[in-house]
Amino acid sequence: MALASVLSSRHVLAAAVDGPVLLPGDDGYAEEVATINLSVHHRPAVAVGATGASDVQAAVRFAAAYDLPVAVLLTGHGPSVPIDSGVLVNTRRMTGLTIDPVARTARVEAGVCWQQVVDEAAKSGLAPLAGSSPTVGVVGYTLGGGISATLARAFGWAADHVRRIDVVTADGQLHHVTPGSEPDLFWALCGGKSNFGVVTALEFTLFPVTRLYAGNLFYSGEHTREVLRAYQKFAAQAPDDLTSSIALLRMPDLPFIPEFMRGKLTVNIRISYLGSKHEGEELIALLRAAAPVLLDTVADIPYADSTSMFPDSGEPVAAVEHFALLTAMTAATADAITEVAGPGADSRISIIDIRQMGGALAGTAGNRNAVGNRDAAFAVFALTFVPPGEVAGSEASGLELMEGLRPWVSPRKHPSFLSPADAAVEETRKAFDDATYQRLRSLKAEYDPANMFRFNHNIPPGPTAGS
Repeated sequence: MALASVLSSRHVLAAAVDGPVLLPGDDGYAEEVATINLSVHHRPAVAVGATGASDVQAAVRFAAAYDLPVAVLLTGHGPSVPIDSGVLVNTRRMTGLTIDPVARTARVEAGVCWQQVVDEAAKSGLAPLAGSSPTVGVVGYTLGGGISATLARAFGWAADHVRRIDVVTADGQLHHVTPGSEPDLFWALCGGKSNFGVVTALEFTLFPVTRLYAGNLFYSGEHTREVLRAYQKFAAQAPDDLTSSIALLRMPDLPFIPEFMRGKLTVNIRISYLGSKHEGEELIALLRAAAPVLLDTVADIPYADSTSMFPDSGEPVAAVEHFALLTAMTAATADAITEVAGPGADSRISIIDIRQMGGALAGTAGNRNAVGNRDAAFAVFALTFVPPGEVAGSEASGLELMEGLRPWVSPRKHPSFLSPADAAVEETRKAFDDATYQRLRSLKAEYDPANMFRFNHNIPPGPTAGS
């Protein structure tokens, strides 16, 4: 649809919504389409700042009337493809949040980020399965599966604990979806991400967690091999109520970076244990003895303080990402990582993050949703900060790590760990087994036959069930 046609019909949409309706060149348009990860730039034909579900319905109906695709945006932490046409729905004004301390649930609108939920739930002695970034949106994170940085191995995927989803489908209808009311759509939304509509609200379970034995261990990069090997041994014997990860960090020499990390390679282990301080100290003794520790913050802390373990300024930055699942982590895996990115390696990668899976993450959830590929041992990603104008020339940064880890890289992917490089159909389908993928395509044909929701890791419509 030509921009001139949108211009001539914008008043129709503007009259139907309470939020702003903006076109390229309008004041506020750039802010409405801005993302945290500047590796992808959006330029939709029209941007709608939704204030509630009715605004989302109006935007989707407008798009359907003019044969336009629809995309949704909150923070833009996890980009897929540039939105260069159609209608973009920004949900940041939808900030309703309700905690039910008796039912142990939270209901969040689509503009809520994790820090808000952590803070509110803590007032009732409860905790959500929040991610590592407190500024990430709850909805997008959960629809991909959602792996908590502190509680994942104890309680599983965030998607496994969703109770209700409010979603606007391609026909502009608002559905209140539960496992009992519309089980097929509920199943598809948790794992199928943004392929089936615009989610306007989620209700999910909270957990009676008020404290953790948790924090960070930092080491000099010169000890990369020893620390990686110690972590591999530690993870092999870790109980399910201990969630951990390890990262290699090459931070720039900038004033806001802690001095011991500026312009240097450091290794960071993150620990989160539900048991006692005494038990935790015994469990991580191996790590504290692995090499001289530059900074040790592991202590008994309130759960609400755990978000400080993973600093996130929320400032926009361009970053190239690559993800993989690992079938195992051995001493040889540690050596391979050291060769690619350890001391002396000529590596551009800013962050290599390795997260232990297993525990409750390996549970089936009774086929309650489309989140699959649960048998991976670890998830790994490589992130490279680049100047925004150099993204196109840096797209391969991080692939050298995946090549070095080839003996342990799973042929499968996961919907929680997909990057712009995975936005092609053949890559996205690796996040699902064949039966799940075909069922998702069938449901896509039922709920979005014209593939209106395609600015994403797209699942194209397929044959409907029984055809």
